[in-house]
Amino acid sequence: MKATLKLEELAMFGLSIYFFSLLDFAWWYYPALILIPDIGMIGYVVNSRLGAITYNLFHHKGLAIIILLVGYWLTNDWLVLSGIILFGHASMDRLFGYGLKYQDDFKNTHLGFIGKG
Repeated sequence: MKATLKLEELAMFGLSIYFFSLLDFAWWYYPALILIPDIGMIGYVVNSRLGAITYNLFHHKGLAIIILLVGYWLTNDWLVLSGIILFGHASMDRLFGYGLKYQDDFKNTHLGFIGKG
């Protein structure tokens, strides 16, 4: 099952790259922006509860899709780009085993503990 989930995340990451290719931005925008959603970890400076909330906000695929759709509806390429980057980043993170965070510990995710075999 783990391999199937990783393949699914890889497919979604590829989909984000495809959607990005449909926009009129230079190719280097995607790699330059793909790690920006990790700014959501800033909440961990305060405590693990706030950290989990901010991290999960920046890594929620549903929110990414809503931003993308609102950008499409408003014909705002920057919002569309933001949604694509958020979606692609969340897929990339989950591909590497970093899931949405529980409030007790940064390493405790919906995919299991980070670092546990």
